[in-house]
Amino acid sequence: MRLSDLFKFSLGALGGARTRTWLMLLAMSIGVSSVLLLTAVGEGTRHYVNNQFMDLGSHLLIVMPGKLETTGGQPPILSATEVDITIDDAIAISRSPSIRRVAPMVLGSAPASWNQRERTVNVIGSTADLYDVRKLTMASGRFLPTGDPTRGAPVAVIGDTLKAELFGNTAALGERIRIDGQKFQIIGVLEDAGGAGVGMDLRDAAVIPVATAQNLFDSPSLFRVMVEADGHSAISRAERAIIDIMRMRHNGEEDVTVITQNAMLATFDNILGSLTLAVGGIAAISLAVAGVLIMNVMLVAVAQRKTEIGLLKAIGSPGRQILQLFLAEASMLALLGALVGLIIGFAGVYGLAKALPDFPIGIPYWAPLAAAGTSLGTSVIFCFLPARRAAKLDPVLALAGH
Repeated sequence: MRLSDLFKFSLGALGGARTRTWLMLLAMSIGVSSVLLLTAVGEGTRHYVNNQFMDLGSHLLIVMPGKLETTGGQPPILSATEVDITIDDAIAISRSPSIRRVAPMVLGSAPASWNQRERTVNVIGSTADLYDVRKLTMASGRFLPTGDPTRGAPVAVIGDTLKAELFGNTAALGERIRIDGQKFQIIGVLEDAGGAGVGMDLRDAAVIPVATAQNLFDSPSLFRVMVEADGHSAISRAERAIIDIMRMRHNGEEDVTVITQNAMLATFDNILGSLTLAVGGIAAISLAVAGVLIMNVMLVAVAQRKTEIGLLKAIGSPGRQILQLFLAEASMLALLGALVGLIIGFAGVYGLAKALPDFPIGIPYWAPLAAAGTSLGTSVIFCFLPARRAAKLDPVLALAGH
């Protein structure tokens, strides 16, 4: 049988049982479109996190108190030796020639109020360098003043959400708010800074001088020290310098952890990449379910088409050709289902991209190929048993409908 005849025969068989064909097409298309949609969401999440980190620049290091280390055991146990990082430590780090800026940070939560309005907000204590280290922008006013970080003034810079919640349409500059009972004069309002702080929403926060925050929360230790290296090539030198400075100041103990932005980015990228593959694999299970459906439907089709199979065998068609006919039907069904599923999937991703313009959703290049390949593979594999059964039918019994 020529390839064109095989194609026509399979197409006619599919058209002769339209309800059965449409049901199998629906199952395959749902599976393929699910793979595309879920992998697109996973890939979009990965790009979103990457963009958040890249918005901070590529020279960022974070100094955290405590040395994270593996202490053995199965599995390894992560432990941390507690240590305080002080403002003096941050000042010493800033003197390294490999470091451009240092922003010590104290983090806490406290009620903020103005007139009769009050809400609990994040309070961040830092210095003027935080503005450049975190790539912030001002909606109005100015950021924290420069000067001695060990001296703090009762001033605050608030996020745009906090401004809207406390002041509404009233101008906030120059007004005084109470933070945990202490008065602070507002000197600036940040623009939408949601993307400026990974893990820290600055939109609903108040930024005050670091020394003032230490007094407010009665905390001599810093939460983090944000460090900007003097260029991408200086990151490794800056990391080494921070460790050496802290060891020298802490009696020879390496009791801090320095995390580079590239290391954080690589970790998140690996985690979210694996997550994308996982959700894609979960969606692919629906294709396996569709394959089982095809197998069951094709087994019924063999029983219904015994006379047709017997006639083909009676005119000389070998069992191998019968096998090819059924596998060709399954392949055409899978390809058509994959095509419909790809159209639905791309349309769904397009709709999500329009609905979420700030979310960088996108289909990874391998997803359409993997979805279509899985669709074709499951169809052929699950159809092999019905096709083999059809190929082994006795022509005389098949013509008699037995």
